[in-house]
Amino acid sequence: MVIGASGGLGAAFIEILNQNSQFREILAVSRHSSPALDLTREETIVNLAERVKQSGLSPRLIILATGLLHDGALQPEKSWRDLDPNNLMRLFAVNAIGPALVMKHLLPLMPREGKSVFAALSAKVGSIGDNRLGGWHSYRASKAALNQIMRTNAIELNRRAPEAICVSLHPGTVATKMSQSFAKNGLNILTAQSSVQQLCQVIDQLSPAQTGGFFDYRGEALPW
Repeated sequence: MVIGASGGLGAAFIEILNQNSQFREILAVSRHSSPALDLTREETIVNLAERVKQSGLSPRLIILATGLLHDGALQPEKSWRDLDPNNLMRLFAVNAIGPALVMKHLLPLMPREGKSVFAALSAKVGSIGDNRLGGWHSYRASKAALNQIMRTNAIELNRRAPEAICVSLHPGTVATKMSQSFAKNGLNILTAQSSVQQLCQVIDQLSPAQTGGFFDYRGEALPW
């Protein structure tokens, strides 16, 4: 299952996973799919979970490829003077609260035995230990919150399914609509396909001992 399948990275996941014969079915989920999912409306997440239950299938891999950095008048803050409560609430709603509700309803559907993976696309700028530049308050904080939620749910999931893995993944700086206007000279800019190919390799190589971790597209552990 790929949630956020209409975005650049989500679409790349669908494309690459469709080339993989190990999955019986691949479900692409977005605000425009059927069933549709809106991270800010829990009832749509409940509906998706019910549809999955009715299918009789247990998802072995769930990719949460969603996120909000900017949208129209909403731009990353350069200073504390730019902080706006409405923007803070909106980014937390999409980047942290929505994913938490997705996990609330979908983690119980994953199989109790065998390897399964729930991977959420986070961001290196959500790392508190790696924050050396400041700025981007809302995005950084909401992704840090996502990482904490992932870590907490990984512990609970492990009690239910010891071979299950729950991780945050940093896809790198990718040439998508969300990040292209903020890419700087000198950065390693990845295509969505290149990022996702490497992320899929990381997912394949993950072990249960790594559940609750935060890794980049090369498989390197990132600081919290």
